[in-house]
Amino acid sequence: MITKENIIESAKKTLLSESQSIAKLIDYIDNSFVEAVENIYNTKGRLIVTGIGKSAIIAQKIVATMNSTGTPSMFLHASEAIHGDLGMVQDGDVVICISKSGNSPEIKVLVPLLKRFGNKLIGITGNVTSFLGKESDITLNTYVENEACPNNLAPTNSTTAQLVMGDAIAVSLMEMRNFKAEDFAKYHPGGALGKKLLLRVQDMLDTSRKPFVSPDSSIKNVIVEISEKRLGVAAVIENDKVVGIITDGDIRRMLNKTETITGLTAKDIMSVNPKTIKTSDMVADALNILEDFSITQLVVVDNNEYKGVIHLHDILKEGIV
Repeated sequence: MITKENIIESAKKTLLSESQSIAKLIDYIDNSFVEAVENIYNTKGRLIVTGIGKSAIIAQKIVATMNSTGTPSMFLHASEAIHGDLGMVQDGDVVICISKSGNSPEIKVLVPLLKRFGNKLIGITGNVTSFLGKESDITLNTYVENEACPNNLAPTNSTTAQLVMGDAIAVSLMEMRNFKAEDFAKYHPGGALGKKLLLRVQDMLDTSRKPFVSPDSSIKNVIVEISEKRLGVAAVIENDKVVGIITDGDIRRMLNKTETITGLTAKDIMSVNPKTIKTSDMVADALNILEDFSITQLVVVDNNEYKGVIHLHDILKEGIV
Protein backbone atom coordinates (compact mmCIF):
# COMPACT_ATOMS: atom_id res chain seq x y z
CA MET A 1 0.00 0.00 0.00
CA ILE A 2 1.28 3.43 -0.98
CA THR A 3 1.28 5.80 1.97
CA LYS A 4 1.67 9.57 2.24
CA GLU A 5 5.15 8.96 3.58
CA ASN A 6 6.03 6.93 0.46
CA ILE A 7 4.87 9.76 -1.80
CA ILE A 8 6.82 12.37 0.14
CA GLU A 9 9.93 10.20 0.12
CA SER A 10 9.61 9.63 -3.62
CA ALA A 11 9.34 13.37 -4.29
CA LYS A 12 12.36 14.12 -2.11
CA LYS A 13 14.43 11.45 -3.88
CA THR A 14 13.52 12.91 -7.25
CA LEU A 15 14.41 16.45 -6.23
CA LEU A 16 17.68 15.31 -4.68
CA SER A 17 18.60 13.25 -7.72
CA GLU A 18 17.91 16.10 -10.14
CA SER A 19 19.68 18.69 -8.00
CA GLN A 20 22.78 16.48 -7.79
CA SER A 21 22.78 16.01 -11.56
CA ILE A 22 22.56 19.77 -12.09
CA ALA A 23 25.35 20.43 -9.61
CA LYS A 24 27.67 18.10 -11.53
CA LEU A 25 27.21 20.19 -14.68
CA ILE A 26 29.52 22.77 -13.10
CA ASP A 27 32.43 20.45 -13.92
CA TYR A 28 31.48 20.57 -17.62
CA ILE A 29 31.51 24.36 -17.96
CA ASP A 30 34.76 25.10 -19.78
CA ASN A 31 36.11 26.95 -22.81
CA SER A 32 33.61 25.17 -25.04
CA PHE A 33 30.82 26.91 -23.15
CA VAL A 34 32.58 30.25 -23.59
CA GLU A 35 32.98 29.60 -27.32
CA ALA A 36 29.30 28.68 -27.65
CA VAL A 37 28.10 31.82 -25.90
CA GLU A 38 30.45 34.05 -27.89
CA ASN A 39 29.28 32.56 -31.19
CA ILE A 40 25.64 33.19 -30.31
CA TYR A 41 26.43 36.69 -29.10
CA ASN A 42 28.37 37.63 -32.22
CA THR A 43 26.10 36.09 -34.82
CA LYS A 44 24.40 38.39 -37.31
CA GLY A 45 21.64 35.85 -37.70
CA ARG A 46 19.36 34.09 -35.27
CA LEU A 47 19.68 31.20 -32.87
CA ILE A 48 17.95 28.04 -34.08
CA VAL A 49 17.32 25.39 -31.42
CA THR A 50 16.37 21.87 -32.47
CA GLY A 51 15.79 18.49 -30.90
CA ILE A 52 13.65 15.36 -30.99
CA GLY A 53 11.26 13.89 -28.42
CA LYS A 54 11.57 15.36 -24.92
CA SER A 55 14.63 17.29 -26.04
CA ALA A 56 12.41 19.13 -28.53
CA ILE A 57 10.24 20.32 -25.65
CA ILE A 58 13.34 21.58 -23.85
CA ALA A 59 14.40 23.30 -27.08
CA GLN A 60 11.09 25.19 -27.19
CA LYS A 61 11.58 26.42 -23.64
CA ILE A 62 15.13 27.57 -24.41
CA VAL A 63 13.82 29.47 -27.45
CA ALA A 64 11.18 31.17 -25.30
CA THR A 65 13.80 32.20 -22.75
CA MET A 66 16.17 33.50 -25.42
CA ASN A 67 13.50 35.54 -27.18
CA SER A 68 12.37 37.15 -23.95
CA THR A 69 15.93 38.10 -23.01
CA GLY A 70 17.11 39.68 -26.24
CA THR A 71 18.41 36.77 -28.36
CA PRO A 72 16.23 36.30 -31.49
CA SER A 73 15.55 32.56 -31.65
CA MET A 74 13.45 29.97 -33.47
CA PHE A 75 12.48 26.40 -32.68
CA LEU A 76 13.06 23.73 -35.33
CA HIS A 77 11.73 20.23 -34.74
CA ALA A 78 14.39 17.77 -35.88
CA SER A 79 11.97 15.41 -37.64
CA GLU A 80 10.15 18.27 -39.39
CA ALA A 81 13.48 19.79 -40.42
CA ILE A 82 14.29 16.87 -42.68
CA HIS A 83 10.84 17.13 -44.28
CA GLY A 84 10.94 20.74 -45.40
CA ASP A 85 11.33 22.98 -42.34
CA LEU A 86 15.09 23.12 -42.80
CA GLY A 87 14.39 26.11 -45.03
CA MET A 88 13.98 28.30 -41.98
CA VAL A 89 17.73 28.04 -41.30
CA GLN A 90 19.45 31.00 -42.97
CA ASP A 91 23.05 32.01 -43.57
CA GLY A 92 24.65 33.27 -40.38
CA ASP A 93 22.26 31.45 -38.03
CA VAL A 94 23.78 29.52 -35.15
CA VAL A 95 22.16 26.16 -34.45
CA ILE A 96 21.88 24.38 -31.11
CA CYS A 97 21.01 20.70 -31.43
CA ILE A 98 19.88 18.89 -28.27
CA SER A 99 19.96 15.13 -27.79
CA LYS A 100 20.68 12.97 -24.75
CA SER A 101 22.14 10.07 -26.71
CA GLY A 102 23.36 12.11 -29.67
CA ASN A 103 22.71 9.08 -31.87
CA SER A 104 19.00 9.21 -32.73
CA PRO A 105 18.20 8.60 -36.42
CA GLU A 106 16.77 12.08 -36.97
CA ILE A 107 19.89 13.69 -35.52
CA LYS A 108 22.14 11.59 -37.76
CA VAL A 109 20.23 12.80 -40.80
CA LEU A 110 19.92 16.43 -39.71
CA VAL A 111 23.45 17.17 -38.54
CA PRO A 112 25.19 16.58 -41.91
CA LEU A 113 22.62 18.82 -43.61
CA LEU A 114 23.30 21.62 -41.14
CA LYS A 115 27.03 21.17 -41.60
CA ARG A 116 26.60 21.34 -45.37
CA PHE A 117 24.85 24.70 -45.02
CA GLY A 118 27.86 26.02 -43.14
CA ASN A 119 25.99 27.03 -39.99
CA LYS A 120 27.85 26.93 -36.68
CA LEU A 121 26.53 23.86 -34.83
CA ILE A 122 26.46 23.65 -31.03
CA GLY A 123 25.62 20.19 -29.70
CA ILE A 124 24.11 19.75 -26.25
CA THR A 125 24.35 16.06 -25.43
CA GLY A 126 24.86 13.63 -22.60
CA ASN A 127 27.26 11.61 -24.75
CA VAL A 128 30.18 13.63 -26.08
CA THR A 129 31.50 10.63 -28.06
CA SER A 130 28.18 10.25 -29.89
CA PHE A 131 27.54 11.22 -33.51
CA LEU A 132 26.25 14.65 -32.41
CA GLY A 133 29.11 15.10 -29.97
CA LYS A 134 31.75 14.40 -32.60
CA GLU A 135 30.13 16.26 -35.51
CA SER A 136 29.26 19.47 -33.64
CA ASP A 137 31.56 22.47 -33.98
CA ILE A 138 31.13 23.00 -30.24
CA THR A 139 29.93 20.35 -27.81
CA LEU A 140 28.40 21.05 -24.41
CA ASN A 141 28.32 18.08 -22.05
CA THR A 142 25.07 17.40 -20.16
CA TYR A 143 25.93 13.90 -19.01
CA VAL A 144 23.95 12.52 -16.06
CA GLU A 145 24.71 9.26 -14.29
CA ASN A 146 21.10 8.18 -14.16
CA GLU A 147 17.51 9.34 -14.44
CA ALA A 148 15.35 10.05 -11.41
CA CYS A 149 12.86 7.57 -12.84
CA PRO A 150 12.92 4.34 -10.74
CA ASN A 151 13.40 2.35 -13.97
CA ASN A 152 16.14 4.73 -15.16
CA LEU A 153 14.16 5.25 -18.36
CA ALA A 154 11.91 8.32 -18.33
CA PRO A 155 13.86 11.50 -19.20
CA THR A 156 14.06 13.42 -15.94
CA ASN A 157 17.59 14.28 -14.83
CA SER A 158 18.76 14.41 -18.45
CA THR A 159 16.12 16.88 -19.63
CA THR A 160 16.63 18.99 -16.52
CA ALA A 161 20.34 19.12 -17.31
CA GLN A 162 19.56 20.26 -20.87
CA LEU A 163 17.20 22.90 -19.58
CA VAL A 164 19.71 24.24 -17.06
CA MET A 165 22.47 24.37 -19.69
CA GLY A 166 20.15 26.46 -21.86
CA ASP A 167 19.44 28.77 -18.93
CA ALA A 168 23.17 29.15 -18.28
CA ILE A 169 23.68 30.22 -21.90
CA ALA A 170 20.75 32.65 -21.75
CA VAL A 171 21.93 34.30 -18.52
CA SER A 172 25.49 34.62 -19.84
CA LEU A 173 24.14 36.36 -22.94
CA MET A 174 22.01 38.67 -20.78
CA GLU A 175 25.06 39.72 -18.81
CA MET A 176 27.11 40.27 -21.97
CA ARG A 177 24.35 42.53 -23.31
CA ASN A 178 23.90 44.26 -19.96
CA PHE A 179 20.25 43.26 -20.27
CA LYS A 180 18.28 45.10 -17.58
CA ALA A 181 14.80 44.83 -16.12
CA GLU A 182 13.70 47.69 -18.40
CA ASP A 183 14.82 45.68 -21.43
CA PHE A 184 12.97 42.62 -20.15
CA ALA A 185 9.83 44.72 -19.82
CA LYS A 186 9.99 45.68 -23.51
CA TYR A 187 9.49 42.05 -24.43
CA HIS A 188 6.74 41.56 -21.80
CA PRO A 189 4.59 44.71 -22.15
CA GLY A 190 1.42 42.84 -21.23
CA GLY A 191 2.84 41.22 -18.12
CA ALA A 192 2.90 42.58 -14.61
CA LEU A 193 6.60 43.44 -14.83
CA GLY A 194 6.17 45.16 -18.18
CA LYS A 195 3.35 47.30 -16.85
CA LYS A 196 5.27 48.10 -13.70
CA LEU A 197 8.27 49.34 -15.66
CA LEU A 198 6.53 50.91 -18.65
CA LEU A 199 3.11 52.19 -17.60
CA ARG A 200 2.91 55.89 -16.79
CA VAL A 201 0.20 57.78 -14.94
CA GLN A 202 -0.98 59.41 -18.17
CA ASP A 203 -1.65 55.93 -19.61
CA MET A 204 -4.17 55.18 -16.88
CA LEU A 205 -5.68 58.60 -16.26
CA ASP A 206 -9.38 58.83 -17.08
CA THR A 207 -9.88 62.53 -17.87
CA SER A 208 -13.63 62.03 -18.22
CA ARG A 209 -13.72 61.44 -14.46
CA LYS A 210 -12.10 64.55 -13.05
CA PRO A 211 -13.92 65.39 -9.80
CA PHE A 212 -13.45 68.91 -8.45
CA VAL A 213 -15.25 71.58 -6.45
CA SER A 214 -14.49 75.13 -5.38
CA PRO A 215 -13.64 76.05 -1.77
CA ASP A 216 -17.10 77.64 -1.40
CA SER A 217 -19.03 74.65 -2.76
CA SER A 218 -21.71 73.36 -0.42
CA ILE A 219 -21.26 69.99 1.22
CA LYS A 220 -24.24 68.74 -0.78
CA ASN A 221 -22.49 69.67 -4.02
CA VAL A 222 -19.31 68.01 -2.78
CA ILE A 223 -21.19 64.78 -2.05
CA VAL A 224 -22.85 64.87 -5.47
CA GLU A 225 -19.53 65.43 -7.24
CA ILE A 226 -17.82 62.57 -5.39
CA SER A 227 -20.77 60.26 -6.06
CA GLU A 228 -21.03 61.09 -9.77
CA LYS A 229 -17.34 60.67 -10.55
CA ARG A 230 -17.08 57.52 -8.42
CA LEU A 231 -13.47 57.96 -7.39
CA GLY A 232 -14.16 58.53 -3.72
CA VAL A 233 -12.56 61.97 -3.82
CA ALA A 234 -12.89 65.50 -5.18
CA ALA A 235 -10.11 68.03 -5.64
CA VAL A 236 -10.72 71.53 -4.29
CA ILE A 237 -9.69 74.04 -6.97
CA GLU A 238 -9.08 77.76 -6.43
CA ASN A 239 -7.56 80.03 -9.09
CA ASP A 240 -6.91 76.94 -11.22
CA LYS A 241 -4.76 75.37 -8.50
CA VAL A 242 -5.37 72.39 -6.24
CA VAL A 243 -5.65 73.74 -2.68
CA GLY A 244 -7.02 70.59 -1.07
CA ILE A 245 -8.98 67.39 -1.44
CA ILE A 246 -12.07 65.89 0.11
CA THR A 247 -12.47 62.13 0.32
CA ASP A 248 -15.55 60.09 1.10
CA GLY A 249 -13.81 59.38 4.40
CA ASP A 250 -13.76 63.12 5.16
CA ILE A 251 -17.50 63.21 4.47
CA ARG A 252 -18.18 60.33 6.86
CA ARG A 253 -16.06 61.84 9.62
CA MET A 254 -17.82 65.20 9.21
CA LEU A 255 -21.26 63.58 9.46
CA ASN A 256 -20.21 61.81 12.66
CA LYS A 257 -19.12 65.10 14.21
CA THR A 258 -21.90 67.48 13.23
CA GLU A 259 -25.67 67.54 13.45
CA THR A 260 -26.17 69.61 10.30
CA ILE A 261 -24.27 70.44 7.16
CA THR A 262 -26.04 73.75 6.71
CA GLY A 263 -23.53 76.52 6.15
CA LEU A 264 -20.57 74.18 5.76
CA THR A 265 -18.48 74.42 2.60
CA ALA A 266 -15.68 72.45 0.98
CA LYS A 267 -12.93 74.52 2.57
CA ASP A 268 -14.27 73.64 6.03
CA ILE A 269 -13.59 69.92 5.67
CA MET A 270 -10.91 69.64 2.99
CA SER A 271 -7.42 68.30 3.62
CA VAL A 272 -4.75 70.75 2.51
CA ASN A 273 -1.44 69.87 0.81
CA PRO A 274 -2.67 66.65 -0.77
CA LYS A 275 -0.25 64.10 -2.16
CA THR A 276 0.19 64.61 -5.89
CA ILE A 277 1.90 63.01 -8.85
CA LYS A 278 2.65 64.03 -12.45
CA THR A 279 1.27 62.43 -15.60
CA SER A 280 4.79 61.55 -16.72
CA ASP A 281 5.56 59.64 -13.52
CA MET A 282 5.46 55.84 -13.45
CA VAL A 283 2.35 54.13 -12.14
CA ALA A 284 4.65 52.05 -9.94
CA ASP A 285 5.79 55.28 -8.26
CA ALA A 286 2.16 56.25 -7.69
CA LEU A 287 1.56 52.87 -6.04
CA ASN A 288 4.54 53.40 -3.75
CA ILE A 289 3.17 56.76 -2.59
CA LEU A 290 -0.28 55.30 -2.00
CA GLU A 291 1.16 52.47 0.07
CA ASP A 292 3.61 54.66 1.99
CA PHE A 293 0.86 57.04 3.13
CA SER A 294 -1.95 54.46 3.38
CA ILE A 295 -4.20 56.37 0.98
CA THR A 296 -6.25 55.20 -1.99
CA GLN A 297 -6.22 58.23 -4.32
CA LEU A 298 -3.59 60.54 -5.74
CA VAL A 299 -4.25 63.92 -7.32
CA VAL A 300 -2.52 64.25 -10.69
CA VAL A 301 -1.02 67.69 -11.33
CA ASP A 302 1.21 69.03 -14.11
CA ASN A 303 2.70 72.50 -13.69
CA ASN A 304 0.03 73.33 -11.10
CA GLU A 305 -2.71 72.25 -13.54
CA TYR A 306 -5.19 69.70 -12.21
CA LYS A 307 -5.33 66.66 -14.51
CA GLY A 308 -7.44 64.20 -12.57
CA VAL A 309 -7.19 61.40 -10.01
CA ILE A 310 -5.51 58.01 -10.07
CA HIS A 311 -7.04 55.39 -7.80
CA LEU A 312 -5.38 52.46 -6.03
CA HIS A 313 -8.02 50.03 -7.27
CA ASP A 314 -7.34 50.91 -10.90
CA ILE A 315 -3.64 50.26 -10.39
CA LEU A 316 -4.27 46.90 -8.77
CA LYS A 317 -6.62 45.91 -11.62
CA GLU A 318 -3.64 46.28 -13.95
CA GLY A 319 -1.81 43.66 -11.92
CA ILE A 320 0.81 46.10 -10.64
CA VAL A 321 1.82 45.16 -7.11
